[in-house]
Amino acid sequence: MSGATNDNILRLDPRPSLRLGVNIDHVATIRNARGGDYPDPVKAAHIAAKAGADGITAHLREDRRHITDRDVERLGQEIDLPLNFEMAATEEMLAIALKAAPHAACIVPEKREERTTEGGLDAAGQHNHLAHFVRALKDNGSRVSLFIEPSTAQIEAALSLGAPVVELHTGAYAEACNEGNADEAASILEDLRAAAAFGTREGLEIHAGHGLTFDSVTPIAAIGEICELNIGHFLVSEAIFIGFHEAITKMRALMVAARSGSGRGA
Repeated sequence: MSGATNDNILRLDPRPSLRLGVNIDHVATIRNARGGDYPDPVKAAHIAAKAGADGITAHLREDRRHITDRDVERLGQEIDLPLNFEMAATEEMLAIALKAAPHAACIVPEKREERTTEGGLDAAGQHNHLAHFVRALKDNGSRVSLFIEPSTAQIEAALSLGAPVVELHTGAYAEACNEGNADEAASILEDLRAAAAFGTREGLEIHAGHGLTFDSVTPIAAIGEICELNIGHFLVSEAIFIGFHEAITKMRALMVAARSGSGRGA
């Protein structure tokens, strides 16, 4: 096959490959509900690696409700996959991130009373506060991402801050899917598609995640500009019924099918 033909093939399918980051927070949630060492989130990370995960995501919250400092330390020591360290924009978390030097650091909003992350970071409204954290993490060698809503204003703020990556919040889309609200899900999906396209044109790497399930992942995975999905709670929940390895491999298969065009979009 000639080089010219290879070039043509590449031009016909410019979409990036789609990575799966597995969030292990809620393995730690189960452990902490009773105390002790079981189930071990680091063991879950090893299983995720064997199941084909491309990275491990862990959110060290200020109240340590699931992932602990020791978990972060062990993940850095024992896991070969890239670690995506989710963190609030606080000096305490920055100091931990600078010491751990994870492959990636994703700045997320955090409220102590919330059960899970509620919405995206207001990068536009918190620009001056966030600038220090983005700069320090980048200077320390971590790939910085901002967990934001799919809006032009938030993407422009991420660009202004110099963050190379944004993770689009898919929570509202996933909730609409779960509630059977097809019109709302379709509307939010269009916002996600537009944000991914705009961010990519402006030079950002686009990730997405929050609340995705087997039933809702396909239209998101089919968005060609998205390079990475981060999924956790559903995989841990589904592991109760089919096992963690099987849940991850099934999610991976749905993502591959969506990206190849054989899955069904919304």
